[in-house]
Amino acid sequence: MAPPPTTPVVIGVGDVVNRSKKIENAIEPLQLMLQAIQKALQDAGLESAATAALQSEIDSIDVVKTWTWPYPDLPGLIAERLVVQPTWKHYSEHGGNQPAHLFDEAARRISKGESKVAVVTGGEALASLSACAAAKRLPPPNWTPLNEEVNGVFSPTTRELPSSALPGAWRPPRSGSDKVDLGATHSIGNPIHIYPLYENAFRAHRGQSIEENNAESAQLYAEFAKVAEGNDYAWSKDGPVETMESIGTVTKKNRMICSPYPLLMNAFNTVNLAAACILTSAQHARELGIPEDRWIYALGGAGTRDSNDCLEACGLKKEDIDLYDFYSCFPIVPKLACQHLGLPVTGSPKPISLLGGLTSFGGAGNNYSMHAITEMVRQLRTGESKTGLVLANGGVFTYQNTLCLSSSPRSDGVPYPDRNPLPEIVTDVQVPIVEETAEGDATIETYTVEFSRDGSPLRGYVVGRLKANGHRFIANHADARTLQELCSGEIEQVGRSGQVRPAGDGRNVFTFGHEMAKL
Repeated sequence: MAPPPTTPVVIGVGDVVNRSKKIENAIEPLQLMLQAIQKALQDAGLESAATAALQSEIDSIDVVKTWTWPYPDLPGLIAERLVVQPTWKHYSEHGGNQPAHLFDEAARRISKGESKVAVVTGGEALASLSACAAAKRLPPPNWTPLNEEVNGVFSPTTRELPSSALPGAWRPPRSGSDKVDLGATHSIGNPIHIYPLYENAFRAHRGQSIEENNAESAQLYAEFAKVAEGNDYAWSKDGPVETMESIGTVTKKNRMICSPYPLLMNAFNTVNLAAACILTSAQHARELGIPEDRWIYALGGAGTRDSNDCLEACGLKKEDIDLYDFYSCFPIVPKLACQHLGLPVTGSPKPISLLGGLTSFGGAGNNYSMHAITEMVRQLRTGESKTGLVLANGGVFTYQNTLCLSSSPRSDGVPYPDRNPLPEIVTDVQVPIVEETAEGDATIETYTVEFSRDGSPLRGYVVGRLKANGHRFIANHADARTLQELCSGEIEQVGRSGQVRPAGDGRNVFTFGHEMAKL
């Protein structure tokens, strides 16, 4: 049965990788995205005149916000270079969920007849920017001039934690100061800190030992490394493929960042990558003469803050999915997705990464999942699989967006869901009261330890509950003994008891000792 005329279909995808780190080869994100868009237009398989006509019909441009270069109006610059005047231009907020979110919204506009040809794109040139910064060549030669000065390279790993460093950062509701942020006060809030908290809590919930958990993470990322080896657009193609042993063993080259994750279990963001998708309606794709075996149908999407499911919106069951790409900045993200869908974490019978993850493929800023979408399209076109799901994660497990794509249209005759089926923010989850200043006997809910470059433990972070009232708190380690115990690779710290008290500088500190040690 023919799909409804307004059914959104992907007719072209394009990816670009610039592996050169030479100053003279430093291509800015704008140019990388334009290259990816041109590849996507050509991917539609039309003659040159028809391709030019297709480009002229672009009336919607969505761009994932880039970390590399703070353009004031990147969608406008793209429209100018493409010589089009779109009725819709949008530049996203930061977040790894944005590729799926923007794609979902673009598909919805097409299904409603609000757009004819839509472009969704994003890209980074952090490797080139880093090379230019190291050579003291900022701004890089021939990059788009800015009204503001760029003195360094953005990284979510090494940035300073100001007040409200992350979107949705918790603030004590009764505080008289709008600048209070418990994360910043305790020097915690970057992704390298937060994802380990989830990993350690999930490990304890599953009853794994620390050793078993490390082996599982190492095996998972070794499998991802093999996937990246076979992907033409993976950032790093030099050197041997990382193995379970090299990923799971702490060495000088694979130093511990925040327990339990050594370097090779962290996202690698210093890449030069861009990707783009071209969407239109089934009716217009037919009018253009694009063969139907090149169409990939957008079935639906869903997204919210702290939510993770779109299968119902797409009229699917999990058994209908042949391919997955789970966002994987750290092992905990695909692990939780596997848990939710009943898939094994390692040795999955269905692919759970088409790219190889943000460590082996490369963490293209906010744009990683755009590459997952383009690769999903390519694999579905082969006919070996029918339906795929992309999970795009943003913030620190803060935002989730998912998409389902297929080589066949929806079975219910609906062109595309007319709305996001999930609320903007999840409000039906019970959250414990958080105490800004905590004191008394307490139990650890989760924890992590941050390590210095020389491998020595730098700072402990504890999220716990007060035994007296069940309220939650955050604390740093109070003494060297507690820090050392938190570093144990044998003793499970989650569930252990101790004491917490105010340190006098706005922080709380936690100790296993019955007598509060002096800082």
